Amino acid sequence: MELHIINNRPSTKNSQPLNDNNIFFEEHASIKASPNVILETSTDTPFIEANTIDVSFDEVKNEHIIPVYIKDNEPLISHADFVDAAMEAALKVFSGETILQPNLRVSHPIKGRIPAAKNKPANELLEHEKTLYYERMAFIIEVPSIHDEVDGNILSLTVGGVKAYNLDNLYNKKGSDEHFKIFVGFKNKVCTNLCVWTDGVMSDLKVTSIGQLKSAINLLFENFNAPYYLNGLKKLNDYSISENQFAHLIGKCRMYQHLPKNLQKKIPQLMFGDNQLSNVCKDYYKDDSFCKDSNGDINLWRLYNLFTGSNKSSYIDNFLEKSVNAFHFVNEIRWEVEDKKFNWFLN
Repeated sequence: MELHIINNRPSTKNSQPLNDNNIFFEEHASIKASPNVILETSTDTPFIEANTIDVSFDEVKNEHIIPVYIKDNEPLISHADFVDAAMEAALKVFSGETILQPNLRVSHPIKGRIPAAKNKPANELLEHEKTLYYERMAFIIEVPSIHDEVDGNILSLTVGGVKAYNLDNLYNKKGSDEHFKIFVGFKNKVCTNLCVWTDGVMSDLKVTSIGQLKSAINLLFENFNAPYYLNGLKKLNDYSISENQFAHLIGKCRMYQHLPKNLQKKIPQLMFGDNQLSNVCKDYYKDDSFCKDSNGDINLWRLYNLFTGSNKSSYIDNFLEKSVNAFHFVNEIRWEVEDKKFNWFLN
């Protein structure tokens, strides 16, 4: 199986090469010299929604303060440094490919003020007297020249990560574990749904330095078996369930949340709650790209996209885990349809 690899840039009117007057990471000569990094951002629609907002890399790098360890006032690895490390790895591992600028989304703002303004009313604070950083951040970097197609949907290689400072112990000192989540997978251009699975995710990466972080990102990107994963996605397109099976599946999904814990352990895990399952039901009838067919049947590729679409309402800190869970959950259904393995959700 071969991926479609194109060495030319996408022919969009907003795409243009970096030049000396508009450089994404000015301090990195490798990026400055690369003609394949273009100004187009990785997707113009949200890849995650929930309580997040869009933010530019420049704002995160130049305007947001960096949390420090309380015991020694040493800084943690910043959001900007994390994104920077992923871009460096992408340029190295996918050398010669077209690489888009990162798309960042943040949540949980931590606001403050400079000491000189400590007694001012909040509505009188000047901009330079305010401080801000966001506790949680997720980003993606798209490599559109590496792509393939499933059921008429173009999937482009996409890498990214999640940082949540609430997972770190800020009462410690520099050298303590800092927690990161990184991934490599594919983005569906039709809907911006992310397609990832276990082998493309490090969901509990602990490092003590930026060097360790860079090494882990490089290792993940280099070892990702894209053809193998794409083959798994394409298999979903070969199997369908009926409307009755879909109704039975959704009913069992709602029951799963209330099963005794000892029974849940015997069943494939499902991390999606009632609100997200309601979105799956709604889109089964109404989604323009992934709804049922005229007979009420739905193939497993479309069902998978209903789940990854509903995952956009997840919070940043469990977004990746649910992305992985969506693939494994639907893949378990495929095994049942193939008569290879019993599945509680369909029986």
